[in-house]
Amino acid sequence: MPSGFELEGRLAGKLAVQSGRSAKGDWARQDFLLEVQDGNFPSTICFSLWGADRVKELEKYQVGDTVKVSFNPVSREYNGKWYTDLRAWRLSGASAAAPVAPVPPPPAAEDIPSADFGEDLPF
Repeated sequence: MPSGFELEGRLAGKLAVQSGRSAKGDWARQDFLLEVQDGNFPSTICFSLWGADRVKELEKYQVGDTVKVSFNPVSREYNGKWYTDLRAWRLSGASAAAPVAPVPPPPAAEDIPSADFGEDLPF
């Protein structure tokens, strides 16, 4: 199994927290939507957070925030159909853009070498 994937995008929505009790104890799950730029058009992807601690982590972010999601895709078969979850295991604020180096000005006309080739042309 891959060790994980990462995507960065805009938090587009939070769905309601689901919770319950199973034979293994209490559980909590919350889905959220991440909008990522896919060429010229944005795509919206649904991720799942499992566990009360991860659900609580989502509370730090507001819709519209840029976040980085670390996740694993998990597929399972049920009654002959396959279902895939994108299970997020870490959320973090998006990294700030690296400072852009200033672009040097174009060379002045006197700095450009002369294009006089004289009689050295082979034709």
